Amino acid sequence: MSEKKNILFLLHVPPPVHGSSMVGKAIADSELINSTFRCRYLNLLMSRTVSETGKPGALKVFRFIGLWFRVLGEIIRKKPDLCYLALTVKGTAFYKDIFLVTLLRIFRIKCIYHLHNQGVKQNETKKINYLLYRFVFRDSHVILLSRQLYRDVETFVPSSRIFCCPNGIKDTLTNVETHTDSGQKTVKILFLSNLMHSKGVFVLLRACSMLKQNGVDFDCSFIGGLGDIDVDNFNNYLNENELTDNVKYLGQKFGIDKHRAFTETDIFVHPTMNDCFPLVLLEAMQHQLPIISTYEGGISDIVDNDKTGFLIPKNDAEALAEKLEILIKNQDMRLKMGKAGRHKYEKEFTLDIFEKKMNSILNQTIEQNLFTTY
Repeated sequence: MSEKKNILFLLHVPPPVHGSSMVGKAIADSELINSTFRCRYLNLLMSRTVSETGKPGALKVFRFIGLWFRVLGEIIRKKPDLCYLALTVKGTAFYKDIFLVTLLRIFRIKCIYHLHNQGVKQNETKKINYLLYRFVFRDSHVILLSRQLYRDVETFVPSSRIFCCPNGIKDTLTNVETHTDSGQKTVKILFLSNLMHSKGVFVLLRACSMLKQNGVDFDCSFIGGLGDIDVDNFNNYLNENELTDNVKYLGQKFGIDKHRAFTETDIFVHPTMNDCFPLVLLEAMQHQLPIISTYEGGISDIVDNDKTGFLIPKNDAEALAEKLEILIKNQDMRLKMGKAGRHKYEKEFTLDIFEKKMNSILNQTIEQNLFTTY
């Protein structure tokens, strides 16, 4: 039996809870991956809460210095055959990751980057960014969440070095029939994400205002942590637009409470303006919910427009209100779309499928690179 290869994983793990950190946790917890390779895991996240994300601070600097030396120690103690890096491609986190990439280059460590974000195409026009992207992506393999996202890195990464691995989540439902749309008079809408402008919070609130003006009966629940929108901002909008009877912010929900929120709703809405492959959409499909989301990132690979839900342009409250009204008034359509979404989840987006795909990609990358000289 051949000796197991060593992989150093530099990834995101909670807290805070978001898509990238949940995928990182799934990799770190994977029995398949941990039994196939000798794995070491280090957490890249410098923030401990959603509100800290993107904000500078002395504590973050000290955390990063500590991380840099831990990575150095791992390299010196046992040079890995491969480094998996959950690379951030924009903002201050990108410049932070460059220090890690430089360290890996110095010691000639082979790299594969897992991109949970996009922004290369937008930022490559700046000369310094262009040069940095060339340095970072040179001779490295890249895992994308969707083929739709390749255009973001096509300037720097040939398609031959691209792998596609859609996210997957564990099926926590023991009985998928537990969710049934009762056809109740008041249809329930659910938004479940951090309260951030980029997630389309105010787009949904504007759509709710339009529904109320049209005399449509509905309840809409917002669940998630606080981001760049606080409770006062949220409630002020409700008061100013007379939505307090229809819309509620319920804070964060986990475990059985989160599951109950899904099972008690009829329509799931995620009007995001900045996402790659939101895990929450997979959760909604798992719970047999019709989805309304946007043409953003790889979402069109998740939601089949007119089949498992509706896709709308970003920042279009009018289009959102229109699709919501259609679903609110059509129980049969809600049920049909929800069942189609559940079927697609089972075929494409389970955690087992994700783990097998990721395990294969890591194996292929090591084999392809074993005799490559950098």
